Amino acid sequence: MPLDAICLEALARELRPALEGAKIDKVQQPERDMLLLSLRGAQGNQRLLIAAGTGNARVHLTRASFENPAEPPMFCMLLRKHLLGARILSLIQPERERMLILELDSRDELGDPARKRLVVEMIGRSSNVILVGPDGRILDCMRRVDFAGDALRRLLPGMLYRLPPRQDKAAFLDTPSAERRAMAEAADRTVPADKWLLDRFAGLSPLLCRELSFRCGGDYELLPLQMDALEETVRAGDFSPTLLLRDGKPLDFSFLPIRQYGEAVQTETAASFSELLDAFHTRRDKAEQQRRRGHELTRTVKTARDRLARKLAGQREELKRTEGREEIRKQAELITANLYRLKKGARSLVCEDYYTEGGPELTIPLDPLKTPQQNAAALYKEYNKLKAAEQHLTVLIAEGERQLDYLESVLDELGRAESEKDLADLRRELGETGWLRAQRTGRPERAKAQAPLRFLSDEGFEILVGRSNLQNDELTTRLARRTDYWLHTQKLHGSHVIVRCDGLEPPETTLRQAASLAAYYSQGRGAGKVPVDCTMVRFVRKPAGALPGKVLYTDYRTLFAESDEALVERLKQ
Repeated sequence: MPLDAICLEALARELRPALEGAKIDKVQQPERDMLLLSLRGAQGNQRLLIAAGTGNARVHLTRASFENPAEPPMFCMLLRKHLLGARILSLIQPERERMLILELDSRDELGDPARKRLVVEMIGRSSNVILVGPDGRILDCMRRVDFAGDALRRLLPGMLYRLPPRQDKAAFLDTPSAERRAMAEAADRTVPADKWLLDRFAGLSPLLCRELSFRCGGDYELLPLQMDALEETVRAGDFSPTLLLRDGKPLDFSFLPIRQYGEAVQTETAASFSELLDAFHTRRDKAEQQRRRGHELTRTVKTARDRLARKLAGQREELKRTEGREEIRKQAELITANLYRLKKGARSLVCEDYYTEGGPELTIPLDPLKTPQQNAAALYKEYNKLKAAEQHLTVLIAEGERQLDYLESVLDELGRAESEKDLADLRRELGETGWLRAQRTGRPERAKAQAPLRFLSDEGFEILVGRSNLQNDELTTRLARRTDYWLHTQKLHGSHVIVRCDGLEPPETTLRQAASLAAYYSQGRGAGKVPVDCTMVRFVRKPAGALPGKVLYTDYRTLFAESDEALVERLKQ
């Protein structure tokens, strides 16, 4: 759900003690529609996340980490100029709107004190972040709205800032109880109660309207009681940050317990609204961010994979046609054995098939424009051609299957890429294997490869996980010692996992945790228990000419492990 006016009011009450009086030390813009303000105040160092994207607009304190672009956007540079060193005086929610305003004690270009405002509008597609100067004029916006299109307001630098136009609905908390009751009594009873609430009152989300309707059973006679109970909850500040999950994935959130879904969803109660929003959006947006970041590269690899798959299908079809070559050779030999019975211009040869038991009669078609010897030679030539084609196609298909399997492994890694650096490593790998054309950008700069992912087991053993096929090779063939332990999912694409032993025998618990990491960083993530092979590094070797990430191993045992995200986060270093 988007942050409705009531949920936003609860969030603002929570944020004020942490924000008011805090000083802005750093401004970052990790995403196009996201800002990160590092604050220093009475409650210590904190980070305030401000997002203005469609469907994810929000303001809250965060502990999540974000990767910054190589060059800060222009809006970020402008905010650094005006906000660094500024102190937050107050946090305002004007007229119960879906927006928050940070009142700032800043300085102008001459160093004189100046009051500025950072306005965060969280209004669906029109969400925006606007910096307003002391004179009420817009200094700049995250999204400029010009005079094109059908926008209700123009937001451009130099223009006076005005609040968004109010909805043509009654404000729920500003409407007296008696008036709400009268509105409910006069309502059209054929309209569902939740739709009537959404159409009549501003500040209520669809989720909250459905919840009120569920609690009164859709009965308009009982609806005023539920509306009064909601108002009492808000006035008293009796909020309960609630996260709704379906199959372990974030579905929605609210400021009060939600009963309408019954046992179809699971609920978690957060300690604060910041933790609630952090958990909801971090978990929900992680997969979407990965998909968006690697979209172009994924499309390129999928195109290459599909092209290779079509080519392999054609080669397999050609190979299938070579299976009839022995029949062609038999016909050629029969013609040669019966040359004395043939005359030039004959259209067929009827002879005994002495290759088949019983010698049945066989009719062989001939080309009348060729002599019998030429007909036999043509069939021998066709036979030899098909025989050579079989040998050649067998080699091509085997190599194509290796390349197809490799591209499938790259797609698996793209699905697990967590940052732009991971994607850069995969681009480098595809360039080195010839699947991606290197882009010329002037002086060649060799990017520094990332270190493997590092984890620490409960017994204190270091566990390393490869991020890409090239890093898997580096990890297994160079970084790992012969006495370390190596793990990999059986017959599934995934990362190489190394347990650093330093000559010690790792306990079974550590190997089980390493197997769970191998399952998490593989195609088996979320597929229940998967087999994971475990052996010592000395039993792992890379064949000559093998593609990145491909190894052979012996003397292994198989563990069955399940990917566990909570374990991954707990062991991550």
